[in-house]
Amino acid sequence: MSDRQPTIVLVHGAFAESASWNGVIERLGAAYNVVAAANPLRSLAGDAAYVRDVMGGVGGPVVLVGHSYGGMVITQAASDDPTVRALVYVNAFAPDTGESALALSAKFPGSTLAETLVQYPVSTGGNEVAIGQDAYHRQFVADVSADEAALMARTQRPITEQALGDGLSGDPAWRSLPSWFIFGDADMNIPVAAHRFMAERANPRGQRELPGGSHAMAAARPSEVAETIIEAVRGVGG
Repeated sequence: MSDRQPTIVLVHGAFAESASWNGVIERLGAAYNVVAAANPLRSLAGDAAYVRDVMGGVGGPVVLVGHSYGGMVITQAASDDPTVRALVYVNAFAPDTGESALALSAKFPGSTLAETLVQYPVSTGGNEVAIGQDAYHRQFVADVSADEAALMARTQRPITEQALGDGLSGDPAWRSLPSWFIFGDADMNIPVAAHRFMAERANPRGQRELPGGSHAMAAARPSEVAETIIEAVRGVGG
């Protein structure tokens, strides 16, 4: 096992993009090596393969951090990869075998995401979805300013319906790797009951629930997210 400090690989989810991690990266500072991957959001298998390519480019141990659908991706990407030291779920899905983002978000009542989505066909087949501009602030990131939310709404990355419906293949990486969870109790995309359920079954080393935290906590609560990531890096010897 390498003695190098793990590189932190940040994986955004649907309706965000890699710059949504900017506040977290600033708070991690120069003491940590960080890469914010541009998650394609096309299919779970393809997105996980891309993240594995990013990990290969890092060329050493990594801590994978996923937000929202990015949790699906890091769980798949970390499977049987000896370079992954830990998983951090930031308001993220932590699926078991066969579970999809759609299934997990509907497992408990409370999500209002479906009614805010707009969809359109893509040339490769099927549809992709985005959050409507007028609904984005309240739905996705209610605890930032209107100006910041408007910028995020305009730069959001749509996701395909296929990616949302793809189930995890193989055993979930959180069964064999240490994990940390941080989530908000005001998440309108993924009900807090789902977050608690996923965290409890993963038996994480660290779990933090933020009162009033919206879905996009990397933008709204970057200090707390960075603290959890640092705890994970230190917890695996970095």
